[in-house]
Amino acid sequence: METTTERRVLVVEDEQAIANAVAARLRAEGFLVQIAGDGPSAVEAARRNPPDVIVLDVMLPGFDGLEVCRRIQAERPVPVLMLTARGEETDLLVGLAVGADDYMAKPFSMRELAARVHALLRRAGKVAAAPKAGPPTLRLGDLEINEAERRVLRDGTEKHLTPTEFDLLVHLARTPRTVLPRERLLAEVWGWADVSGTRTVDSHIKGLRRKLGADLIRTVHGVGYALEVDR
Repeated sequence: METTTERRVLVVEDEQAIANAVAARLRAEGFLVQIAGDGPSAVEAARRNPPDVIVLDVMLPGFDGLEVCRRIQAERPVPVLMLTARGEETDLLVGLAVGADDYMAKPFSMRELAARVHALLRRAGKVAAAPKAGPPTLRLGDLEINEAERRVLRDGTEKHLTPTEFDLLVHLARTPRTVLPRERLLAEVWGWADVSGTRTVDSHIKGLRRKLGADLIRTVHGVGYALEVDR
């Protein structure tokens, strides 16, 4: 297990029993954990003690988790794992659009939640450690991807992606027209050893299509996805 020394997690959950259970599991993993029970206190907590990752419920008093995510990300990018009891695709896509990196539907396994928090931190660490100088921009048709600057343009217009959306797009773009199975994407982009939960991939693909165009990514039902652009 990677070191969690001084890694701070903000748990935003209004159901006290769930908040306490999540906090207890993450503290057992070695994290410093702070709890907030509503939207305004979550934003204030993130300003006062900037977290390394946020576990964020969608339904909150004050204002909801989507607004919490929007406000926090506007001030300082931070990995966010959203929790939802609704399971509605619209909520998930909105969450990804405002800066969430991943989601879990209630009820969930504490073991899986801890694994996803670790995976978010690993990915954030890789991004921070990436060299500023890199290879030339990858150009595929009208799509341009600059991995060093983490910028994406389509038809000359810059598109703002979440960190996970960017990493997913890069994986697809490295082997255009090649179908990548969901299990491989979960392992290589999310860093999950357990390949359950393929709806996570599907939701991020929908987010990419919404931002970059529905024609960009082809679905191969029962298998995975391929980037459909000219080399």
